[in-house]
Amino acid sequence: MMTKIRAAITGVGGYVPDYVLTNEELSKMVDTSDEWIMTRIGIKERRILKGEGKATSDMGAEAVKQLLAKTNTLPEEVDMLICGVVTPDMLFPATANIIADKTNIRNAFGFDMNAGCSSFLFALNTAAKFVESGSHKKVVVVGADKMSSIVDYTDRATCPIFGDGAAAVMLEPVSGEDGIIDAMLHSDGIGRVHLHQKAGGSLQPPTHHTIEARQHYIYQEGQPVFKWAVSKMADVSVEMMQRHELTADSLAWLVPHQANMRIIEATAQRMGLSREKVMINIQRYGNTTSATLPLCLWEWESQLKKGDNIILAAFGAGFTWGSLYLRWAYDGDKI
Repeated sequence: MMTKIRAAITGVGGYVPDYVLTNEELSKMVDTSDEWIMTRIGIKERRILKGEGKATSDMGAEAVKQLLAKTNTLPEEVDMLICGVVTPDMLFPATANIIADKTNIRNAFGFDMNAGCSSFLFALNTAAKFVESGSHKKVVVVGADKMSSIVDYTDRATCPIFGDGAAAVMLEPVSGEDGIIDAMLHSDGIGRVHLHQKAGGSLQPPTHHTIEARQHYIYQEGQPVFKWAVSKMADVSVEMMQRHELTADSLAWLVPHQANMRIIEATAQRMGLSREKVMINIQRYGNTTSATLPLCLWEWESQLKKGDNIILAAFGAGFTWGSLYLRWAYDGDKI
C-alpha cells in the first residue's frame, strides 16, 4: 500500500512595518477614541507601511526571505508560490510574480488568490493539493496585504480595523501523521453586497467621479458582516472538531482570523476552548486581512510542538469562510 503524502508546514516567516498607528493618533484623524475601538473591535494599534513606492510585495518579499533563511532553502529550490492578497501591487502582473522576482525565485510558477480575508486559508489548501499530488516539493504560501492603501481615514467605522503586514509558510511533503489533514471551505456570493470595494475594477473603472465619490476604499456594512462572521466561523470550526473527534483537550490551538475580538471570543466559546489556546494578536496588528493567520503562526512558532492539533479558521468578503485542520510537523522552539 502506498503511503499517503501529506503537505506539512515546515517553516514560517513574517514581516510587519515599523510604523505603529495607535488609537490615540487615530482619534486625532477621525471622531473616535481608544475606549470606543477597544470595546467594539479590540484593537490597540496597527502597523502601517510608509514610504514612497512601497507595496504589498515588499512586505511579502521580506517574509519570504526570512522563510527561506529559516528553512535553509535556496530560491531555486522553490517550485511554486501562491500569494493570498486583496491589495495587489497592481491588477497585473500577479503580486506572487513580483514577490518571486524580489526574492530571486525563478523556477516556480505562481499566482494570486483573492478570497477576501479567507485568502491565505484558501491558498494554503490549494497549495497542499499540489504537494499531495506529488508534483511539487517546496511550495511557498504568502499572505500579505497593505490595507492602508484602501482604507478611508475619514470613515470612523472602518479605519480603526485594518493594518498592514505579511507572513509566509513553506509547504513540503511528509509521510506519517503530521501535516494538513482536512479543510472545509465555503463561499456564498449573497454576501458580496455587504463588503466590497466599489470602484477600480471592470464594473467601475477609475474616473474623476469614482475618486471624488471615495469609491476606491473599503465599503463595509458592519452588522450583517459581524453576524455572518460570528456564526459561520464558529460553525465550520465546531464541525471540523466533530468530524475528527477533536475535543477542547486534544486541540492544542485555534488560529482565528483577526477581524474583531468579539468574533474570536465567540468562536473559541463555541469550540469550548480557553483563551490560552487561542492565538490573538489583533490588539497589536489589527486586521491584516490575508496576513492574519500566518502572522499568528509566525508569532507563536516557538510554542508549537510536533503533533499539535491546530485548527485555522477565517471569514472574509465574498462571503468566504472555512476551517483547516493540521497536525504541526516540527518543534518550533528548535528553530
